[in-house]
Amino acid sequence: MLGQRAWGFIVAVSCGFLIVATAQITDPVEVKALLTVKSTLIDSMRHLRNWNRGDPCKSNWTGVICFDTVGADGYLHTKELQLLNMNLSGNLAPELGQLSQLQILDFMWNELTGSIPKEVGNISSLRLLLLNGNKLSGSLPDELGYLASLNRLQVDSNNISGPVPKSFANLISVRHLHLNNNSISGQIPAEISKLPSLLHLLLDNNNLSGNLPPEFSNLPGLRILQLDNNNFKGSEIPATYGNFSTLVKLSLRNCSLQGAVPDLSVIPNLIYVDLSWNQLTGPIPSNKLADNMTTIYLSNNHLNGSIPESFSNLPFLQRLSLENNFLTGSVPANIWHNISFTKSARLILDLRNNLLLNILGELNPPKNVTLRLEGNPVCRNANILNIGQFCASESKGDEGNESSTNSMVICPIQACPTDDFFEYVPASPVPCYCAAPLRIGYRLKSPSFSYFPPYIPSFEMYLTNSLNLELYQLSIDSFLWEAGPRLRMYLKIFPVFNRTRSGIFNLTEIQRIRGRYTSWDFPRTDFFGPYELLNITLLGPYSNIYLKTQRKSISKGIWAAIIVGAVASVAVSVIVTLLVTRRHARYQHVLSRKHLSSKISIKIEGVKGFAYKEMVVATNNFNSSSQIGRGGYGIVYRGNLSDKTVVAIKRAEEGSLQGQKEFLTEIKLLSRLHHRNLVSLVGYCDEVGEQMLVYEFMPNGTLRDWLSAKAKQNLNFGTRLRIALGSAKGILYLHTEANPPVFHRDIKASNILLDSNLNAKVADFGLSRLAPVPDAEGTLPNHVSTVVKGTPGYLDPEYFLTHKLTDKSDVYSLGVVFLELLTGMRPISHGKNIVREVNMGHESGTMFSIIDSKMGSYPSECVERFVSLALACCLDKPEKRPSMLDVVRELENILKIMPEIDVIFSESSSTHSGKSPSSSSYVTRDLYMSSDILGSDLISGVTPTIIPR
Repeated sequence: MLGQRAWGFIVAVSCGFLIVATAQITDPVEVKALLTVKSTLIDSMRHLRNWNRGDPCKSNWTGVICFDTVGADGYLHTKELQLLNMNLSGNLAPELGQLSQLQILDFMWNELTGSIPKEVGNISSLRLLLLNGNKLSGSLPDELGYLASLNRLQVDSNNISGPVPKSFANLISVRHLHLNNNSISGQIPAEISKLPSLLHLLLDNNNLSGNLPPEFSNLPGLRILQLDNNNFKGSEIPATYGNFSTLVKLSLRNCSLQGAVPDLSVIPNLIYVDLSWNQLTGPIPSNKLADNMTTIYLSNNHLNGSIPESFSNLPFLQRLSLENNFLTGSVPANIWHNISFTKSARLILDLRNNLLLNILGELNPPKNVTLRLEGNPVCRNANILNIGQFCASESKGDEGNESSTNSMVICPIQACPTDDFFEYVPASPVPCYCAAPLRIGYRLKSPSFSYFPPYIPSFEMYLTNSLNLELYQLSIDSFLWEAGPRLRMYLKIFPVFNRTRSGIFNLTEIQRIRGRYTSWDFPRTDFFGPYELLNITLLGPYSNIYLKTQRKSISKGIWAAIIVGAVASVAVSVIVTLLVTRRHARYQHVLSRKHLSSKISIKIEGVKGFAYKEMVVATNNFNSSSQIGRGGYGIVYRGNLSDKTVVAIKRAEEGSLQGQKEFLTEIKLLSRLHHRNLVSLVGYCDEVGEQMLVYEFMPNGTLRDWLSAKAKQNLNFGTRLRIALGSAKGILYLHTEANPPVFHRDIKASNILLDSNLNAKVADFGLSRLAPVPDAEGTLPNHVSTVVKGTPGYLDPEYFLTHKLTDKSDVYSLGVVFLELLTGMRPISHGKNIVREVNMGHESGTMFSIIDSKMGSYPSECVERFVSLALACCLDKPEKRPSMLDVVRELENILKIMPEIDVIFSESSSTHSGKSPSSSSYVTRDLYMSSDILGSDLISGVTPTIIPR
């Protein structure tokens, strides 16, 4: 049996030896590894077949290990090898070419290096070759042109160089050719125009040069041609490009193109044109474009003449960008007259920095229209009413993050166990239906629109139909335009409502949904363009889904890694011995709770080892009256030690127990964390099958308690600011001074505890991860690759999407806590996201209307700076967020300009004597704290005195 730090094998036989390449993964994931072995090796791998007797495939959401039938040639025949987004590193092995029956080879979004083996060209049955999102280098092998059955070739977002092979003209079945975002150079081979089935050709963001092949217009079915950001210096756009019969999108931005804009009016289905940032000259063709046109970018060229009247007859136009040219004449005000603006529709007319002199028609665009005229002589024409508002330097109207259009019924705030990743289904036909969604990172690689909201309903219909779901099961949590432009979004898919179920997907349905995504057989849509699945993240009840489906035979699951490069030739007998030895060793972990604690003599400085009897006495035999909290790790008790010290005792339940060595190793790590703004570990108990952690007791409970609507006493702004600073200092210590440094990974208001003086202390390191350390060459990685853990509403979007945890992930979470301090809101409540709500208030100038009224009076300048800092921490792009050191410095600077405040509580609270809230008042703690790992769910203390709402 393979275990937590397991090794997996893709094997191939060569000259009688077993070629083995290895890679190690420390996160608990199961892989889809298709083994091709000689029949003589089947017996040695029999224990793998026993993972799921009666089924040749063992699977969970991430993949499958399949043993297909043995052919006459002695090989096990396999069809799929899918290893999506698993943080795999190493090289691709040439032996992959021996998988003669393979149809899908999918290594997307890993860390693979080296070149693509030419032997892959031997897999004549291959339909999908998906290698995008790695670090592959070298050139594209000519042998890939042998893949006559290939439907989709995706090698985008790598470091591939060299030319596009002319042999690709033999890919007679290829429909999607995605080679973008590499370093491919040279001339685009005209032979590509011979591909009879090609639909989408993406070559943008490379180093291509030479001329644009005029023969491309002969491609019978081409829908999307995207060549942005290359260097076709001196080349003109071939006039033949006006003859495309099926083209939907033409994007040639920033390609150093010269000459005239071609007449594209005869292309019947053209929706999107981008010819910006070139050196195009002459007038804009005056013939009318296709009625369905949404987007026209002709900006940053050398175009002259007037704006064509034909632009006034495009009823679905979303963006017309003509800025930074030499256009003359008048602005045709009737451009927006033929557009029937719905509530979600929008039109941006960017005409800045031209030579426009006048307005043709009445200048009264509706509120859905953004008109930009800055830098034109017309802005100096005082006779035109309201001209000034269209000539301001402020750019407005650009699309940013927005939420789904799903409506939200007002439901009880705490009815859903949000810390266990349940939430209300926004569009459920049953009010306040609570369920746990699948979270999906998804990107449209080349959409044919520039503004998404009008098309959200049709996109939701398209996606749910493709997945065979009800419309209400899909929620678009957020979306963001990225460079390309590409549209990245976060989706949530909820289980269908059923009164007999618990709001959780079963394994079969998870596999089905994932299979639909990874099979790439969604109905084709050229309007939304090609898509890519970035990840499917399983949180809450799905985080251990493999463990839940295998409790009969394997208590800890089977976690495997894969072979990605041949590194050794090893005799078969050595491998068999290794497998048997490891299997036997792992079985030793399946023991009873009583035998987990064979005593290991260890002394940890500064941390006391308590006897089990001491814990019994401290908690009155773990009496329920001593219970102050409960989470996935276990129950938290208030305890009184023999020396009268009050402590918080966390008692692990059966499912949270670790091996004794692992338990003590983690205590060693926690024992090294010493800072006035961190909750201190006092000791531990590891006896008679029990594992307990003993922490200092925090009499004022959690920050979340104090911000609750039920809290009787309210914190003023100065106290909130000091709590923010204390929290930031605690996290800064973890990032920079702890030995070794630590990323917290689960910062939230309920993990910030308050002592008797309301000093903040960061708690709950149950999900923390060690920060990266320099490698042998002294290079320091900037992230830790990990399975996504954390709490909804606090999760860094970039970490959720990429699984790459950085110090900026903690900055984001702390920024959400700052917004809670400012507003009193929860991160997610009634379908509203606190970051989005505060951003909207800040941008609209209504920020002070959502400041927590219980805070009393406050200096506006300090609040404004605090708001700006919090929003900067919550920016989508990690590189734009401040460092934790910058956060601490800014909070200190804000405190310096704060007026002296003598009271801790705000004027709106009841009279307070200066003492902490009564320690005799208890409430039940949050029952849904994040769990699973040592140190989580620390709730030490009591809440402030509370009154009914």
